[in-house]
Amino acid sequence: MSIRTAVIGVGALGQHHARILKQHCNSILKFVVDIDEKRAKTIAKLNRTEYLTDFNKLVGNIDAAVIATPTQYHYRVAKQLLCAGVHCLVEKPFTLSIIEAEELIKISKNKNLILQIGHVERFNPAVIVASSFINNPKFIEINRLGSYDCSRTNNVGVVLDLMIHDLDILSFFLRSKVTFFEAHGAKVFSDTEDIAKVRLKYTNGCIADVSASRISIEKYRKIRIFQPDSYISIDYAKKSLKVYKKRNTNKRITSFRDISFENPKLPSNEPLFYELDNFINSVIKGKKPYVSGEQGKNSVELALNILQNMVF
Repeated sequence: MSIRTAVIGVGALGQHHARILKQHCNSILKFVVDIDEKRAKTIAKLNRTEYLTDFNKLVGNIDAAVIATPTQYHYRVAKQLLCAGVHCLVEKPFTLSIIEAEELIKISKNKNLILQIGHVERFNPAVIVASSFINNPKFIEINRLGSYDCSRTNNVGVVLDLMIHDLDILSFFLRSKVTFFEAHGAKVFSDTEDIAKVRLKYTNGCIADVSASRISIEKYRKIRIFQPDSYISIDYAKKSLKVYKKRNTNKRITSFRDISFENPKLPSNEPLFYELDNFINSVIKGKKPYVSGEQGKNSVELALNILQNMVF
């Protein structure tokens, strides 16, 4: 079974959504949409499909859509499509307010539609495999550093742009709520925070230090997880996973021979493929997506709370 799909917003990320939806065996990419007609036409030609500059013309012609517009348009576009009976994958951050997120969730439930949020790191093979090694983490350190991109700074700051990925991953790994946090940030090149550091404490006692920057020279995206008997290292960018464990949990470590090392083999497909595959299958089978609207809303709520209490 195949479904008719479209991508709304074919910028840096949306173009890749279009590429994968064109290639997926259960997707018929009917349209790409962008207010920049030249851009829309270019991406449509690359994917041998049609283009539009007005997303309203999609209604009645597609079954599902990926919304990859700037965040401030997520709510308006998603609301109109959901009300018209179109299943939606909304890129992260879900919305810019909790009220908007709750309304979209309500519409999707009332109309029995799939509403998935684009937290693509959930589909990173290293993250998926690492989840099986998680066992009572005590401390987690995450660093997500990237270079300055003028096309992204007019939208949101680094917390909603980059750190929100890691807030979602922490929720996924810990299955626990935040009881306390402190946040610090700095505006360097833009009017919003370009660098941020947050320490969070969870109900299960775990402490997480999360750093995000968009003013770095090189990309650096790693997470380190420390547990009573093991250390887990994930490289988001390289999609690699390393696990160090005590061979005998009851014995004190006296040399490296007391530590075992695993470097699990990971699936090779790109995370965005797995995300879109999950979306398409959720639509076809009518099952809950891996990253639901509620989960997307929770990440936005924590990110907004962090921003409201950030010390500059």
